[in-house]
Amino acid sequence: MTAGAARLERFRWWHVDAVLPVEAALFPDEPWTARTFWSELGQVGTRHYLVALDGAAVRGYAGLCDYPDEAWVQTLAVAPDAQGQGLGGRLLRALLEVAEALGQRTVALEVRADNAAAQALYARHGFTRTGVRRGYYQPSGVDALVLTRRS
Repeated sequence: MTAGAARLERFRWWHVDAVLPVEAALFPDEPWTARTFWSELGQVGTRHYLVALDGAAVRGYAGLCDYPDEAWVQTLAVAPDAQGQGLGGRLLRALLEVAEALGQRTVALEVRADNAAAQALYARHGFTRTGVRRGYYQPSGVDALVLTRRS
C-alpha cells in the first residue's frame, strides 16, 4: 500500500506513542509531546483528529479544532518517507469535510514561514494569507503565517 492509499481513521489514545517519532522527525525544534496530544484528544467536544495508517504504521495525522465562529487546523503531518504521495491533501480534505459537516464556513491555520511545501498544499486547497505571527515558533523564532479559507 502506498502512503497515499493509507486508511484514515479516528486518532485515538493508542496512536499517541506511534505518532511521536513522526512528530519528532518533522518538528525537531518544537515537537508536540505526548501530553499535548493527550490534551487535544481529551477535548472530544471540540477536537477532531485523524490518523493515516499503512497496516500498523502511522503515515500521517491531522487535527481540527471547532470554535464557535471558525475552525482551526491544529496540526497536519505526513511522515518524511510518505510525503509526495497525496496523503497531506487527503488529510486536509478530510478535515475540511469535518469542518463543513460542523457548519464551519471559515477554516484557518498557522504554518511555518519557511515551509514552502505546506504553504503550497494549503494554497491548492483555497487557503490565503491573512496574517503573520512574528517569532511564533519557539525556540526557533520562525514566523507563522496565518492562512484562512472561506467557503
